[in-house]
Amino acid sequence: MSALEGVVVLERSSTVAAAYCGRLLATYGARVTLLEPPTGSPLRRQGPFPPGTGEHGDGALFLALGRGKQSATLDPATPTGAALFDQLCANADVLIVDTREPWLSWESLHRRFPSLILVDVSPFGRSGPYADFTALPGALYALGGYSFMTGDPHREPLQGPPNIPGCLAAANAYVGVTAALFSRLRTGEGQRVEVSAIESLAAAHQWTVTRYEYSGRIQQRNNSRYDSLHPVTYYTCADGTVAVAPSTEEQLERMLLLIGREDLLSDPRFNTNYLRVQNADTFDEEVAPWFLERTRKEITEACQAFRVPVAPAYEIDEVLQHEQLIARGYWQTEEHPVAGELTVSGAPFRLPESPALGGRAPLLGEHNDSVYGELGVGARSLDALREAAII
Repeated sequence: MSALEGVVVLERSSTVAAAYCGRLLATYGARVTLLEPPTGSPLRRQGPFPPGTGEHGDGALFLALGRGKQSATLDPATPTGAALFDQLCANADVLIVDTREPWLSWESLHRRFPSLILVDVSPFGRSGPYADFTALPGALYALGGYSFMTGDPHREPLQGPPNIPGCLAAANAYVGVTAALFSRLRTGEGQRVEVSAIESLAAAHQWTVTRYEYSGRIQQRNNSRYDSLHPVTYYTCADGTVAVAPSTEEQLERMLLLIGREDLLSDPRFNTNYLRVQNADTFDEEVAPWFLERTRKEITEACQAFRVPVAPAYEIDEVLQHEQLIARGYWQTEEHPVAGELTVSGAPFRLPESPALGGRAPLLGEHNDSVYGELGVGARSLDALREAAII
């Protein structure tokens, strides 16, 4: 039995944060119905698209985030659509939203459906001076302080990888849902789970904030280096890049022994960690040639033999072939009626007694008949709703 089997979830999403929260709930057994506008979720229109479909197929982002869900189209702005939405809410445990449409008002929903849990995901939260603002990941990285800490200290800040702010917010929303479900067991009352991406980013700072409070030190950009240990950094090699992380003096000694530069241990420029950090450029000039002459595989095997922490910097195609991920069966294959065979990610954590579920992303409105049929809407009425563009 899946961990969340029996939990009924409605999702009205147009962002990664809300959609990935729904995906996580579906992974662990919740029945998640994506309530899409009759024209489809905006996420469907973000490419790249399956070969041969042009912009008429579902984009890669939706194919990933829609997995395991049902799709039912609905326009709740119409009286009939609003009545259908209310019927669905009356039978649901959780509603995930990322917009502020009038029919999604928490006060109104809680008054009519007191046991319903509303998951409200937004860039900045629903109060404060930024409450009405929207934002793409680049703005969130900038406002959250992460861009300032990323890149070359002598150049402009850099944006982080796409969608990480949304994925962080989704993970927090998932935890909030499970906490709210547990609370409802005791109280019978649903509650609003409000999650903001900017607060999710702020929460991940932790030590940078605490350090500033104690010392007044602001974390600076430091290229690929770890600012309090060296050489914890990246080195270019014959076929790419490797990350090395000798974080103790003993590990450093083994690394310098391996590369034949034991002389650096007694060099007055480098004989303490503090000095190595201060003279990092010069230190790197001394050790870089050894890495440039070897491949990632050669470096990894040699460092492992000397018990020096190291890892090759993989590109995404290599991540798909990572022997550890393959050995654990993380990557999975599924068939989609339009996109064809896809390699997809597995569950982010494992519950051996409550296995995670798979399932492809749905076609637009694929489950209209079953979703509305359960509400007692007959075939003739469904046809009328389709003609009126309500579903």
